[in-house]
Amino acid sequence: MQFLREVRQEAQKVTWPTRRETLISVGLVMVMVVLAAVFFFVVDTLIALVIRFIIDFRI
Repeated sequence: MQFLREVRQEAQKVTWPTRRETLISVGLVMVMVVLAAVFFFVVDTLIALVIRFIIDFRI
């Protein structure tokens, strides 16, 4: 029981983010996901072009 009381006391000390802070964080995460996806798409395409050029060049 003492453990549960201590957990409750510690939980009351937590400062939860506001709705606005949460929405801003979610927005930033979504932007970073899109940027990462575009970056990896471009890198993958460039690597595929280089490999295709090397294979076609040798034949």
